[in-house]
Amino acid sequence: MRPFNGIKPQDIVILLKLVALGDGKWRHKDLVSSLGLSQGEISFALNRCRTVGFLDSAKKKVMRGALLEFLVHGLKYVFPARPGPVSRGMPTSHSAAPLAGRIVSSESDMYVWPCDTGRVRGQSIEPLYGNVPQAAEKDPALYELLALLDAIRAGRAREQAIAARELEKRLLKTVK
Repeated sequence: MRPFNGIKPQDIVILLKLVALGDGKWRHKDLVSSLGLSQGEISFALNRCRTVGFLDSAKKKVMRGALLEFLVHGLKYVFPARPGPVSRGMPTSHSAAPLAGRIVSSESDMYVWPCDTGRVRGQSIEPLYGNVPQAAEKDPALYELLALLDAIRAGRAREQAIAARELEKRLLKTVK
């Protein structure tokens, strides 16, 4: 059987966590505890990310330019999101920071990740990976990055454009 060399949704979540951590040192066990993934899932994901060019050969540095290009131009085709039924959950996309203050929407136009701890009702958006709401609750920087991705995955053209600019600011801010 041939090895899988593509990218999986949890790989994107891991890469965004590494971006949120900045240039600090991290260990596999830090990712395991903060993302709720197994050691094996983390290891396989990092190998896939290196193979597709999102991590350097040492699997420690995110290739932010390549990742940004994929997130802005390819993510919505590879991992599309469509609004689902109304559910209680955690705000995402244009309903969460940093877009909530910039894009005016009504309460009936809220997007949420369905979760038991959610306090907001809105149309459900399936998160990139099942543990996303729990990981986002622990890390506000990761939460913002994931919400921006959902604006690209499920938003209208204006929301996508604003989210792409915000994502670029966050991904490329330390690479000058």
